[in-house]
Amino acid sequence: MIPHEENRACALMKVGLFVKPQHEAIQKADAFERWLAARQIPVVRKQGTPSNRKIALNSREYAPRDLFCVFVLGGDGTFLSAARWIGDAPIPIIGVKFGEVGFLAETVEDGLFSAAETILKKEFTTMARMRLLVRVLREGEEIVREPVLNDIVINKGALARLARIKTYINDRYLTTFRADGLIVATPTGSTGYSLAAGGPIIHPTVPGIVITPICPFTLTNRPIIMPDSVCIELRLDKSASDIMLTFDGQAGLEITEKDTIIVRKGCQPIQMITLPDRHYFDVLKTKLRWSGERI
Repeated sequence: MIPHEENRACALMKVGLFVKPQHEAIQKADAFERWLAARQIPVVRKQGTPSNRKIALNSREYAPRDLFCVFVLGGDGTFLSAARWIGDAPIPIIGVKFGEVGFLAETVEDGLFSAAETILKKEFTTMARMRLLVRVLREGEEIVREPVLNDIVINKGALARLARIKTYINDRYLTTFRADGLIVATPTGSTGYSLAAGGPIIHPTVPGIVITPICPFTLTNRPIIMPDSVCIELRLDKSASDIMLTFDGQAGLEITEKDTIIVRKGCQPIQMITLPDRHYFDVLKTKLRWSGERI
């Protein structure tokens, strides 16, 4: 393709830029935006929420559906915020690591421009990452409907007693978890809080949902992997108090025995960009420092 035709093709693209509110990330975003402008590529830029602030569940702003792709400059928390911003639109998304771990990042800060060159040439593939659809019913009325990429967490307050969480699978009673809390995670989320709580690592293409109790009172209450076709229903015991439900660690809701939490596979996965020569197991062993590897 000759240069002026390449510029004309790029001008038909519109790129999303989701940026962590951190000095280094903002500086890099400014430089990247100038780089895109030189190629006549319009940018829709959004700044993430500081990590010490929770997002209100009812305040929702969505990305334009005609974006060619979204670049996320930040850590995993910023990526999860960007996934909420995309909503159910099939927009490819790529993470550029500025955080500490970055399981969701496909490249690092120094690789941003070379990755962008590859993406703008459309020399990439995408991997569909399952999301959960989480509904909260309060006395039978739906008060929350949220897509979740990583996990939902039911967590008790610091001074609260053990949470008692009645768990049903496809309307059949499974057990009542007596624990500090409960995590319901996707394969993508299996390397997050669920892993820290003793849950298994699940490859992103495995069609499953993992339920992981947090510090269970009964040692035989172990993490369990369910097929992604199930409907999970969670209810609190009547004596429960000071219990929070969080969505991807981004937004939260206080819940009581009046609430029923319904979790099932969502209809719209996130389309995560994968670059050539980037392999899941290489990333996994590096992030977890297996065999002496470092981040």
